[in-house]
Amino acid sequence: MSIWISMIIAGIINYLTRLGSVLLIKPEKLSENTKLILSFVPSAVFPAIIFPAVFLNETNTLVSINDPKIAGFIVAIIVGYLSKNIITTIIAGLISYWLVIFLF
Repeated sequence: MSIWISMIIAGIINYLTRLGSVLLIKPEKLSENTKLILSFVPSAVFPAIIFPAVFLNETNTLVSINDPKIAGFIVAIIVGYLSKNIITTIIAGLISYWLVIFLF
């Protein structure tokens, strides 16, 4: 039972730290430079989440070039660049990944 209490307390602390930054920082008081820099944060965080999932396997070693995840990733990059639409990119990447898995 104590592990659940620890998890709940950790969750509350995490929530309060994030809520504090949202409540204390007023966007209208930020300079234009700061707003510009903060606009790049999602673009910097997204690859940090995606790349390990695509290029590393369960043992944290690099996957081989013929891994189905690589094919889906390449298709998603191309479709994303051409369409500029996140939903189309995700669907194209998943479909190509599944095609490689089930057909080859």
